[in-house]
Amino acid sequence: MVKFGFGRWCLAVGFCCLLLAGCAVNPSAGKTLRVATEPAFPPFEFQGKGGELQGFSIDLMNAVASSANFKVNFQSLPFDGIIPALQAKTVDAAISSITITEERAKTISFSRPYFKAGLAIAIRADNQNITGFDSLKNKKIAVQLGTTGAAKAKSVPGVQIRSFDSAPLALQELLNGNVDAVINDAPVTLYAINTGNLKGIKIVQQLLTEEFYGIATAKKSPNLALINNGLDRVLKNGTYAKIYQKWFKVQPPSLPAKSPFENQTNAGAPKILTSIRVFLQAFPSLLQGALVTLQLTILSVMFGLIGGSLIGIVRLSHIAPVRWLARAYVDFFRGTPLLVQIFMIYFGLPAILQELGLTFSFDRLSAGVIALSLNSAAYIAEVVRAGIQSIEPGQAEAAKSLGLSSLQTMRYVIFPQAFRRMIPPLGNEFISLLKDTSLVSVIGFEELVRKGQLIIADNYRAFEIYAGVSVVYLCLTLISSQVFSRLEVWMNPVKGQRKYDT
Repeated sequence: MVKFGFGRWCLAVGFCCLLLAGCAVNPSAGKTLRVATEPAFPPFEFQGKGGELQGFSIDLMNAVASSANFKVNFQSLPFDGIIPALQAKTVDAAISSITITEERAKTISFSRPYFKAGLAIAIRADNQNITGFDSLKNKKIAVQLGTTGAAKAKSVPGVQIRSFDSAPLALQELLNGNVDAVINDAPVTLYAINTGNLKGIKIVQQLLTEEFYGIATAKKSPNLALINNGLDRVLKNGTYAKIYQKWFKVQPPSLPAKSPFENQTNAGAPKILTSIRVFLQAFPSLLQGALVTLQLTILSVMFGLIGGSLIGIVRLSHIAPVRWLARAYVDFFRGTPLLVQIFMIYFGLPAILQELGLTFSFDRLSAGVIALSLNSAAYIAEVVRAGIQSIEPGQAEAAKSLGLSSLQTMRYVIFPQAFRRMIPPLGNEFISLLKDTSLVSVIGFEELVRKGQLIIADNYRAFEIYAGVSVVYLCLTLISSQVFSRLEVWMNPVKGQRKYDT
């Protein structure tokens, strides 16, 4: 019995040693990596009908994780926010068709290449003038912000570039006839054409570049070796070839074993001096964007004030259908996001009209002002309605007793008094609209935020640039607040009389 017990004890100890040895060999067992991706780049990364992530990159990342014995937690981020997220280490890795470039390799680290790609020119099917890269001179080109396509477009002489947050938006801009061409990754554009999602677009049959995609991590990340290990395995055991054939129906090309820009560093001045230099260099460009922001805000508030005043007065009408119509307008524009309204006006309306056989396109400034004005009018209408209702009814009755019509009473008696009371909430609306102009950046309009994004796409210094954007916005809002405070004092007869008496 003692021998039997001793044997079982030795067996148990040996089993524990094997478990410990296994854990030592596989330190990544049970580890979960937060992997960033932008699911708006089919067939590489996109959302399926049920909202689940699909695509070549998603399948490959899952295969790499399974092979290297770790788990994946995908996190959706805009493409231009992926590199800043890696730098801040809010994510562990990123797979989002990120082209390996020398400049990016100075900021982040790349795995061995996992896909061979290239840029291609997309044009409308009826365009016979653009036959290659040289014929893009003095043309309007749409690109995705922060991509190699955007960098390539800058080398075209006389080009007018419109940057968008995703490739589908850039292609929709082409479809609506607002640009002459799109420079984008060839597989993505071909996939959109072949699936029938984009009709009336064709590819100029030549690749502008030869590029490689890599899985990105922060500099000196311990996860890079883990990811490379998994990639090596799926490339050797045939899993990569199966995934490639699933999405592209052809055999995969050979890939290099290492990143073409390994061990890149971004040496230079100390970080604090670098940050100050980046901030100062970006400031003139940010001020240009601030002027555009002010232009958008002033035009939108002006038209919004006119429309909102009329709608606010109509909201008090005794005619029920008219009152209900004004209420429906207010509820719609206050109840739906401004971002959606901008998309509907700039992308949706031209697409619908073209389906009806009408040629129509929006200028970006016009579309932005219209969207902001319509949205602002809904909020101003409620301010106007509340301001009018705050005036004592006896004043209207007194005006009528003096022989004034309803229009004259509103114009000379009610509205001037109500307007003085409306100034504080109108000031709040102006400041809110000043900040909401940042949403117009989604249609490629280069206001303050878009200027900052374009700078970040070149230097990858997100903190310094967004800090600069915040400083400019703060200055604009403080100045606006002071202007409305002075206006309120100036239009207040009581305060004006006190100041005069003093």
